[in-house]
Amino acid sequence: MILYTLRCTHDHHFEEWFSNSGDYDAKKDAGELVCPECGDKEVGKAIMAPNVGKSKSAPQPSPACGTPMGCGGCAFAGQH
Repeated sequence: MILYTLRCTHDHHFEEWFSNSGDYDAKKDAGELVCPECGDKEVGKAIMAPNVGKSKSAPQPSPACGTPMGCGGCAFAGQH
């Protein structure tokens, strides 16, 4: 299923579910898409922002010298 935000020529926005993008095209071509607010059949896809979930936080990178203590705790302290 795919959710599209649709818009009529009167700038009314509404959402509708489709089984795929071809289903949207078929319904649009058949004139089956109707604005629920004004009944306009001139309906198209509105610009939408993707719905992206939060990602997990990335772990903190290891210190450049590779020791758990970071710079100051290795033989190369002060050299990098």
